[in-house]
Amino acid sequence: MTSEAQLQSEPAPLAACTISRDVQNFDLLIEDMETELGEAWGDLSFDDARQFFRQPESGGLKFVALALDHEDEGLLAMIADLIKSAKVQGIKVILVADEISPMALHQLLQMGAEDFIPYPLPENALHDAIERLDQPNKAPAVDFLDTATTPAPKQGRNGIVLPVQAISGGAGATTVAVNLAWELANVEKKGPQPRVLLVDMNLQYGSVSTYLDLPRREAVYELWSSTEMMDDDAFKSALMNFNDKLSVLTAPPEILPLDFIEPADVERLLEKAQAHFDYVIIDMPTTLVAWTETVLMAAEFYFAPIELDLRSAQNILRLRTALRAEDLPFEKLRFLLNRAPKGMDLAAKARTKRMAENLEIAIDVQFPDGGRPVREACDQGVPLGIEATKNPLRKEIQKLAASIHSRQTEQLEAAQ
Repeated sequence: MTSEAQLQSEPAPLAACTISRDVQNFDLLIEDMETELGEAWGDLSFDDARQFFRQPESGGLKFVALALDHEDEGLLAMIADLIKSAKVQGIKVILVADEISPMALHQLLQMGAEDFIPYPLPENALHDAIERLDQPNKAPAVDFLDTATTPAPKQGRNGIVLPVQAISGGAGATTVAVNLAWELANVEKKGPQPRVLLVDMNLQYGSVSTYLDLPRREAVYELWSSTEMMDDDAFKSALMNFNDKLSVLTAPPEILPLDFIEPADVERLLEKAQAHFDYVIIDMPTTLVAWTETVLMAAEFYFAPIELDLRSAQNILRLRTALRAEDLPFEKLRFLLNRAPKGMDLAAKARTKRMAENLEIAIDVQFPDGGRPVREACDQGVPLGIEATKNPLRKEIQKLAASIHSRQTEQLEAAQ
């Protein structure tokens, strides 16, 4: 390793530096820097780095690896200044983070760091990060794609985006999203099934992973943290596979603020998802956020589960007012009445009709109450199509999936 004194006197040019409170806390980083750069790197403390960035020769560095752990979170303002100083000199920044909180990491990435890798370093992580610095505009490789769950992109593929957002809490949006995705992934009786991706965009209390018994992985957080660096490898590494038929992007493992991601992040992910999948089902948070408009504009339909109650009626009116005030397409919404009245409940059916007339909406689908089997399927982490095939709710979601797929198939055939 090259000391600070050697940094000033060594005639061989330096390509990179580590910056840390104590680089000995990052022994794996030392090993990887030596593997990648030999003797052409140095180490600086935070204070030394501030002085070094004021010198003209600092601009000769290719990158710095800024290594942080949880004890450094009290120094975020100073660390942010270091990132700014590096950017002024044209030096790229790779964050190496050991148990840094999501909020702190997000703040530092927003300051302009090009890449992020967790510590302990995964195998080849530093090597891959350096390569991404060398070729930021390289076309993403796609040969890794597993055709069973993640298709190789076809020219002209443009997957259908179908968000699901409850109009009121407890209206069953996640249940609908999970089961609709599963039914679409199994909709074909013969021939190849469509490629389906289920995305949980409720960054705080998303439960898609629970409903499908899938782990929450740091790779999801890493993907959302730096979508501008997202390539096919990063996209694939964040996805989970359910029963070899459905690809899933779960919520991150930690609760994050909904503004952790921005419209540009969502747009990049949707473009990637649409390039590789036929259907992209999104489980949305109930809250309206800055990127809700991005999803709405990308959507073919925007499914809105409601219930036969005053909460849903009032929220529909408020949502319509909000969307029309921003000149957004309220007509994309498709209202799904969950726990709809049974066939002989004439009074409730009359209430449903009056609700639709008074709100001037169409209630496109009425889902029956699936009862306890629905809760049990969710708790056991399996779709109704596996756990309760004859459940009335499952049958209606299956019909909805068949209708969506039939419509899309007809449109594709007409275009040809």
